[in-house]
Amino acid sequence: MDLITFLVLTLSCLILLSLWRQSSGRGKLPPGPTPLPIIGNFLQIDVKNISQSFTNFSKAYGPVFTLYLGSQPTVILHGYEAVKEALIDHGEEFAGRGSFPIIDKIIKGLGVVFSNGNGWKETRRFTLMTLRNLGMGKRNIEDRVQEEAQCLVEELRKTKVLPVLLWIKSCFFELLIVDTKLSGSPCDPTFILSCAPSNVICSIIFQNRFDSNDKDFLILMKKINENVKILSSPWLQVCNKFPLLIDYCPGSHHKIAKNINYVKSYVLEKIKEHQESLDVANPRDFIDYYLIKQKQANHIEQSEFSLENLASTINDLFSAGTETTSTTLRYALLLLLKNPHVTAKVQEEIDSVIGRHRSPCMQDRSHMPYTDAMIHEVQRYIDLIPTNLPHAVTCDIKFRNYIIPKGTTVITSLSSVLHDSKEFPNPEMFDPGHFLDGNGNFKKSDYFMPFSTGKRICAGEGLARMELFLFLTTILQNFKLKSLVHPKDIDTTPVVNGLASLPPPYQLCFIPL
Repeated sequence: MDLITFLVLTLSCLILLSLWRQSSGRGKLPPGPTPLPIIGNFLQIDVKNISQSFTNFSKAYGPVFTLYLGSQPTVILHGYEAVKEALIDHGEEFAGRGSFPIIDKIIKGLGVVFSNGNGWKETRRFTLMTLRNLGMGKRNIEDRVQEEAQCLVEELRKTKVLPVLLWIKSCFFELLIVDTKLSGSPCDPTFILSCAPSNVICSIIFQNRFDSNDKDFLILMKKINENVKILSSPWLQVCNKFPLLIDYCPGSHHKIAKNINYVKSYVLEKIKEHQESLDVANPRDFIDYYLIKQKQANHIEQSEFSLENLASTINDLFSAGTETTSTTLRYALLLLLKNPHVTAKVQEEIDSVIGRHRSPCMQDRSHMPYTDAMIHEVQRYIDLIPTNLPHAVTCDIKFRNYIIPKGTTVITSLSSVLHDSKEFPNPEMFDPGHFLDGNGNFKKSDYFMPFSTGKRICAGEGLARMELFLFLTTILQNFKLKSLVHPKDIDTTPVVNGLASLPPPYQLCFIPL
């Protein structure tokens, strides 16, 4: 048998096997478009805007449908009712973490974000308990965030200032004078806004913050920022659906592993330092609490509390706690530049409730409905993680008269919830009124799910909410935001929409008030 004949027969067998596997399971799964052999429905999806593709499919197949993203079926849940029913009403059954090959290959099921089973439960339980012990939701964490907010203000004041030249003309003379007020020069806020939430996380994990000029800190920030961009690229969406490409094709996905391993090596060095100085009676930070738990764990739990797992968990907390909050802050400033009338109302509320001479605190939020509504609207509008991280069912489950087999990947469209036109009129418009009632009071919404919901809801939700409120109010208390272009010319369209919706690059001036 020559090589060509062998290859043809092999390919034919693979196609027939793919067709058989797809047809044997489709009778039980929710409906969906007919898949092609091997590649499934992948060609019918816009990898630059996956959430919009899901919306288009939902119009034809309803809120629960099946797509083959490659040869394996994936159940898509679209709309509030379907997402709530799965993640809340059947939370335990939908609590698995779906396959994310590019990450799975590197972290090997460790950590708190991409793990599964008992290992995930134990790590998440320990993480939540330890974060509470370290002050999550309490005054001492708020103090740390407030301190970091003031450091953020000082960094923004350091942006180079240029004198404003004013021409004064009259019929008798023409003079060039210098205004006594200084105008902040244009700057890209990306790095400065990343430092603040990152240092809050560092103080929880390592018990210390970094100076913005610290070489190690700069490298860590670069690696994390780079990974989010790569993971959100169209190419990575292809790699995750066809894992063979990960090993055999060149591309940016190889940089992800290098970046994660760099951060991991740094973390392991910090863990080693903590082991040498550990005082069991006086834990200082997250690492100390973990090392104490490791000493106390019996041999059954021992495997769940390995140093490798600690390094992966810290990597998860560091990455998630830095990039999601800083991206939201960056997007918030862009939207405030685009909507100066909103900025003016927020600053008016800040002047009325807080004034200029004390730092904002969390108690202020209940007296600042418009500011609270603005922050909620930023998170709703930007739709940071449009398709959520993949879930998986932990057992065979009957869901809306369909049978979803154990292990099946489930994708929940958070876009379809956050942009529901019945709950949020004109959802494509940025409008804090979406979270205000007729009397101007803050109005909660069950559709507000930027942190996901259910068993896998973001462990740092409380910290993120605190940071967004305190950082944004502190910035707006101290600075006027000035755009380099007219508000109508500001583009707020995300540059990528794979894993995360990232704002387009922009510059602005921070004018001290």
